[in-house]
Amino acid sequence: MDRTLWPSVVVLAAVFAICEATGMDLWLQDHFYNFATHRWVVDANATVPRLLFYTGPKVMIWLLGLFTIGAVVCCRKPRKLPFARRDLIILAATLASAPALVAFGKATTDTFTPAQIRRYNGDAPYVKVMGHYPPGDHPAKRGRGFPAGHASGGYSLLALAGMASTRRGRAIGISIGLCVGTMMGTYQMLKGAHYLSHTLVTAILCWIVFLSWRRIIPPAPPAQMPSVPEKPHPIFHGWRFKSNG
Repeated sequence: MDRTLWPSVVVLAAVFAICEATGMDLWLQDHFYNFATHRWVVDANATVPRLLFYTGPKVMIWLLGLFTIGAVVCCRKPRKLPFARRDLIILAATLASAPALVAFGKATTDTFTPAQIRRYNGDAPYVKVMGHYPPGDHPAKRGRGFPAGHASGGYSLLALAGMASTRRGRAIGISIGLCVGTMMGTYQMLKGAHYLSHTLVTAILCWIVFLSWRRIIPPAPPAQMPSVPEKPHPIFHGWRFKSNG
């Protein structure tokens, strides 16, 4: 698992380059938008989908983060924890730092969401992350569409893989992170809040953050077994030896 850090960086660069060089984002997004009615597949104001795929998962992830931090702070003795304390720290650090890193990207890339561009009845021109706005056609308000902030909370759960000591356990942890993050990211795409590239980049970025914390936080040193004095051989039982000198 830890060996995938640098390959993941390469995959991240490749995915970003492909999305920037192709029209994949717009092609897929066109399938989620009705050009006749100017509506998305999912209404952003619909109460039930928002509760199930936006508010609900966000609250659960926040509660998990608070519980993890509380477990790390309150249970300082490893024997009281069902998991290694280091793994709990890495989980808490990933849940906090991955969304924060994504939020920083959203504040600096100046990219608009699908619902905000003119192709889908918005006001802003469509410009990719590495593109430039036409002269005299730069919106007064900066865009905050890249990467996908909402999905970053779900994909941060990839750090659950670090809690397991078996391949099956790690696979379950990865599956939970992928399922929750993809569910949250797909919801955002269906209502015009993000492109596919935003979601893919966020998923890989969260995995890289998790693996980076595993590099930064070293494993705890192995516990030393108490030394047991050697029992004398039965033939020497009861003998006393004088020291030289």
